[in-house]
Amino acid sequence: MTWLVTGGAGYIGAHVVREMAGAGERVVALDDLSAGRAARVPREVPLVRGSSLDAELLKRVFAEHGVTGVVHLAARKQVAESVARPTRYYQENVGGLATLLEAAAEAGVRRLLFSSSAAVYGNPGAVDLITEDAPCAPVNPYGETKLAGEWLVRAAGRAHGMATACLRYFNVAGAAAPELADTGVFNIVPMVFDRLTRDDAPRVFGDDYPTPDGTCVRDYIHVADLADAHLAAARHLSGAAAGSDLTVNIGRGEGVSVRELISVIGEVTGDRRTPVVEARRPGDAPRAVASAERAAAELGWRARRGVREMVASAWQGWQLHQGA
Repeated sequence: MTWLVTGGAGYIGAHVVREMAGAGERVVALDDLSAGRAARVPREVPLVRGSSLDAELLKRVFAEHGVTGVVHLAARKQVAESVARPTRYYQENVGGLATLLEAAAEAGVRRLLFSSSAAVYGNPGAVDLITEDAPCAPVNPYGETKLAGEWLVRAAGRAHGMATACLRYFNVAGAAAPELADTGVFNIVPMVFDRLTRDDAPRVFGDDYPTPDGTCVRDYIHVADLADAHLAAARHLSGAAAGSDLTVNIGRGEGVSVRELISVIGEVTGDRRTPVVEARRPGDAPRAVASAERAAAELGWRARRGVREMVASAWQGWQLHQGA
């Protein structure tokens, strides 16, 4: 197998590339570098600069590198931006996937792993653990594009005899190495780091939810565990039947409240200032925690790293990139 990893220079993509290459898989990375960083990709892994919207480029990459499987991570992923620019999200996330699937089918590729999201569930209501059979009702265009992407992947798999898998990530944090850390300020851990670095208190959006401490509860997954899950899923696909499909949650199956997470961040950074409570954000679910049983049963995978390890590794990366 030779795997093309789209978005392979991004925060998650670079972890996946390193994990797969380190495990002996042949890997090619594709990234337009709009958010990715070339330095994240190991020297021994070819990096092609370009977009999954570029059909001619994809044809050349498939032919020149003998690609036999695809891990598709390239996508726009900011919820607020998706609300402000929905057409861009549909064009890039769904349109890019459609272009990629057409090129893959023409090249005879028969294995495809799709990066989906827990955002497909929307607000799941008062459930302890979200199973893959829970209703999908995304509440923003980003989540809609991920759900539409799943539909498209499965349809293409049936039409072209591809074995496919969709991984629904929950909240990703941490870094396998400081140089691979998340440099964006869009997810909660770097958002809190950014506030502390600017000598501001962390923010909590709502403290009156029906949860033990009133703040939202989420399932946080270490990015290194997520990369392990991609390797397990890729190897599952290598032996899967033509046209088969698999959809699995990727999470720890354990809930952590926003207050609990901020407390851990305070312990790691030494900055324990009291967070400021602000108004709720529209669409935030009180609780969103994965059932991780299907991933264990189908892929033989479980998360191994805890929240403190996520925060500590992310903090090392933050300090490196901030020049501390």
